[in-house]
Amino acid sequence: MQLNALIRQTRLLPSEYRLKRDRDLAYLMELKEENLLFPYYTEAGLNGRLNYRPEPWLHGGWDSPLSQIRGTFTGHWLSAAARLYQETGDIRLKAKADYIVAEIGRCQEANGGEWAFPIPEKYLQGLKQGRHFWAPQYVCHKVMMGLLDMYQYADNRQALQILEGCAAWFSRFAADISRETMDDMMDLEETGGLMELWADLYGITRSRQHLELMRKYERPRLTGPLLEGRDILTNMHANATIPEIHGCARAYEVTREERYLRIVESYWRLAVDDRPPFATGGQTDAETWAPPGKQAARLSDMNQEHCVVYNMIRLADYLYRWTGEKKYQDYIELNLVNGLLAQGFWEARALDGALEPHIPDSGIVCYYLPLAPGSVKKWGRKTEDFWCCHCTAVQANARYREWIWYQSGAVISAEQFIPSETEAEIDGKKILLRMEDCDLGGNYLRYHDVAGEITSRPAFRRIQITVSAPEPTAFTLRLRLPWWLKDRVVVSFQGDNQGENSSQEENFSRDKNSSQDENSSQGKKIFSPEENGYLQITRLWSGTQQLILELPKGLTCWPLADEPDTVAFLDGPVLLAGLTEHAHMLYGNRNRPESFLAPDHEREWEAWKEGFRTVGQQENFRLLPIKNIGRECYTVYFPVNTVCP
Repeated sequence: MQLNALIRQTRLLPSEYRLKRDRDLAYLMELKEENLLFPYYTEAGLNGRLNYRPEPWLHGGWDSPLSQIRGTFTGHWLSAAARLYQETGDIRLKAKADYIVAEIGRCQEANGGEWAFPIPEKYLQGLKQGRHFWAPQYVCHKVMMGLLDMYQYADNRQALQILEGCAAWFSRFAADISRETMDDMMDLEETGGLMELWADLYGITRSRQHLELMRKYERPRLTGPLLEGRDILTNMHANATIPEIHGCARAYEVTREERYLRIVESYWRLAVDDRPPFATGGQTDAETWAPPGKQAARLSDMNQEHCVVYNMIRLADYLYRWTGEKKYQDYIELNLVNGLLAQGFWEARALDGALEPHIPDSGIVCYYLPLAPGSVKKWGRKTEDFWCCHCTAVQANARYREWIWYQSGAVISAEQFIPSETEAEIDGKKILLRMEDCDLGGNYLRYHDVAGEITSRPAFRRIQITVSAPEPTAFTLRLRLPWWLKDRVVVSFQGDNQGENSSQEENFSRDKNSSQDENSSQGKKIFSPEENGYLQITRLWSGTQQLILELPKGLTCWPLADEPDTVAFLDGPVLLAGLTEHAHMLYGNRNRPESFLAPDHEREWEAWKEGFRTVGQQENFRLLPIKNIGRECYTVYFPVNTVCP
């Protein structure tokens, strides 16, 4: 099944995802154009004599004027701005992004018409001689990536013109480089996603020049062993290789050459299928792949680099679109919830700020998500750091809508349960779909029957999907039933033509040996969770109808691969972290974690909270979702013994 993501048609609705997106947009607007452009002006000789001491408002860290990768962040900024503009229509953001593109174009002209980058050309020329510079091709990729997204998502034609000039420079640069020298250069410094960039550009222009660049930037010392099925990932830098596999993935899409597909599938098998992830969904320590099955000795303060999380989500998306296999979306969900939400755009609760006479604390990104006992997140600041993960944070939080809705012909798939709305077209007829979390509490100042009936935090998640079909349209709605389901799924309908449809033959099916309860009644249909299952609803949709899903959830123990008695706890897909400095020995049944974990502070005003607490232990403590932790000290993995002392 070949699926296409419904990106441009999708908009986020209020949720924690949109909150992060909005913080991202506000941050992009807060940064000053002159700072984002400073290294570009300097390289083009447009900054004047610079005979003064740099002011403190200039960017610091990896984007400082003396950094060898200065200006990288601006490419990520443009990419995020383009996608956010296309979703939100914010004309202020569009004007700011267009101005930055125009100024980069002015710098390109001052540099002779091709070079448009914030670093000297000699950095790349030096790579040919084996000299060490800090990732100059990586820098060039990020700038061109931002320009490409400005063309594709913000309809900026100048961005494509600048990009084609840059490609002309690279064609001349790469023309006389031997394969061996190119391989040595790729071993010396990261090239980022240059192969993917050239494949993207080839997909637009169909220029042989761009196709040749794509092939030149394949890395045979990586792809060769992958084609042979050899595991060369152990202790290898993860985020240097994932973008190179993105290049093979995009190359497969624009050329349909099967060898590229085999490379991508081999990498995924070695990185994920044969290398079980931590409970967060991430797999790395100190930016390298751990050996398969070896986790206990790799818990540290440098687990789960944000860039790896983001780029592996992108890789999973490629594979899902080609295959329709649920495992890739389960992987995306785990990494969205316990990676991107846990590592980006944190702000202390407004309540905290109300109680203290200061602005609430905040952070842009956690480079790493520590998993060792007694961990503390280290948050990057607005203008002082600009790590690579700072860069991917602004991109990732602009892209949540891209992993929700997909379409293949007359099949529409809802993969992530993120409040959103989208539009699809089937046989020339437009369909509107809206996904929302059902409110089980409501306004606490007003009486609700449901509020009195649900006296404890619900052990299920209730999702409402509204389908609006102005003209009668037959299609299949395909719903992912996630790995964490604890019981049978309940589905109910209500809407304009429910009476008409209820008298017709309606096709509810489950992929992979579906099972439907024969006793379902009263407009409800009940399904048992099956491995790799999807709920597929095929019907003639007409008018406005609502589909309500009840997805039962509960606690799950996630053991370390090489220490099965040491576990982390998840509530549905949400990883819980204990607010303690120590990995206390816990006593209880690992198959029934609810026997020694209980809800904690489960209600706050109109909302259900997500915390837990240990019960019956020698020393009890609270647990919170790792995505909600700011600067608290926490521990994720605990030894569990079934025998109490």
